[in-house]
Amino acid sequence: MLDSLSEAARAGQGSAEERAPEVARRLGLPAAAGLGPATFYADLAAPRGRRHVRVCTAAACFAAGSGRHVQEVEEALGVAADHVDAQARVSLQSVRCLGYCYASPACLDGDTPCTGPDPAAQLSGRARAHAPPIPAADATGAPVVLAGVVGREDPWEVWPRVVRTLAPDRVLAEVAASGLRGRGGAGFPVAAKWAAAQGSPDTVVVANGDEGDPGSYADRLLMEADPGRVLEGLALACHAAGGRRGVVLVRSEYPRALARMRAAVERARADGHLGRRIHGTGVDLDIEVAEGAGSYVAGEETALVAGLEGGRGCARPRPPYPTRQGLWDAPTVVNNVETLAAVPWIVQRGGDAYAARGTSSETGTKLVCLSERFARPGCYEVELGTSVLAIVEELGGGLREGSELAVVQVGGPLGGFLAAGELDVPLSEAALAGRGAALGHAGLVAFDQHVEPEDVLRHVWEFAAAESCGACSPCRVGSRRGLEIARTAARAGDEYARLLRVMGEASLCAFGRRVPAAVRSLARAYGDRLAGWDR
Repeated sequence: MLDSLSEAARAGQGSAEERAPEVARRLGLPAAAGLGPATFYADLAAPRGRRHVRVCTAAACFAAGSGRHVQEVEEALGVAADHVDAQARVSLQSVRCLGYCYASPACLDGDTPCTGPDPAAQLSGRARAHAPPIPAADATGAPVVLAGVVGREDPWEVWPRVVRTLAPDRVLAEVAASGLRGRGGAGFPVAAKWAAAQGSPDTVVVANGDEGDPGSYADRLLMEADPGRVLEGLALACHAAGGRRGVVLVRSEYPRALARMRAAVERARADGHLGRRIHGTGVDLDIEVAEGAGSYVAGEETALVAGLEGGRGCARPRPPYPTRQGLWDAPTVVNNVETLAAVPWIVQRGGDAYAARGTSSETGTKLVCLSERFARPGCYEVELGTSVLAIVEELGGGLREGSELAVVQVGGPLGGFLAAGELDVPLSEAALAGRGAALGHAGLVAFDQHVEPEDVLRHVWEFAAAESCGACSPCRVGSRRGLEIARTAARAGDEYARLLRVMGEASLCAFGRRVPAAVRSLARAYGDRLAGWDR
């Protein structure tokens, strides 16, 4: 369904409400089956012209110049954000992260990126389109996830031996010994999730490449620069969980990653890593690549499953958990791309070797992304437990010349904020939680002295209001009312305090529950400049 709706949207066949019923009819489905997703996903609902431009409004692009680039792009194209011109020649869609946080602000002109301080000039032809590659470096001395990006390790070196000689339980045991936890934000033990889905040949494993946290571009780096390692990790996960089918979901904002993952699957099939009776064994496994349609919440695992089934990407109540009843009711494991990219290293060297890194309670390494405001932005592999201060000052080199750090956003818009003087905290879920923040994807977005605290507060609420899936009223109503209060009130009152409490306690999924913690941490980080907004 989503593929057909996306094709119709790219063809510019009327509005979402006009084209969706016809798409549904061609598939033999009622009109509602098309209208639901077509009016939910940003890519499907956005007006489309013959030239379609996406402008990033997320944290790093906002921090680069307080969001002024959006107005500049609107003026250059002659169309307002989220509109199409009268002749349907040009449309402009505001999106929340294109994965160019290291070179922001950013736009996509079709599939052509335009990044840096002058995207409007690039879009108008006054400057050449510019998009530097992602800077990447290892800070551990022996990269795990970046073994093929900055190291010399080729993918698919582990899988042929494993599929011939290692039983699924052996792979599961090594990953259990490693202590590997999900790197997509939830931090759930990976081996436990695989074990929960074992026992059914219908088990599906999904590589979640819907990297929605603004400020993070680690998954884009892996899918573009080392897609074979992602696929090998997915194959090992399928083997351990007893599944014969894998799916890679790539967000639509990453067209280059989508193309490279699809090409990597074809190469893997040609090389005999996928298909029937792989490498002369009785193991069958195939992998397909699916494209997202633009929704932050659709990266949550139950919402992701709903989207893969062609529905609205709304979070579902749990239980049942996806490991018991997921994609088309089959047991389904959802692992983040970075998580899967660590699996070949673990299986090859042993779980104990991985567990020796990081901290005793949070083992291993993590990819950390630094935004454009840093002197040396880029993606760095560090051991968990590394000081955030060391990452900011030693790896990132502090801020660009002439800028003074005010606050750092950690782990995406719902992760939290740390004040410039409070960065000496270990990069770990437990330590950051003690400061009111969260690890998330571990993107670090710096806000300097030129951005007003009130503007940052409104920006967080704008994100929440725009990206709430609407499945539950505490989040749907609360995020919109929170934005109204942040826009109009000079001080937070009792209504604001009640709103935060209800959202935090009654929202269906982590999205709504995390918004109050994020805005409170922001107010605390700015101190007197946002006095009263941490209620």
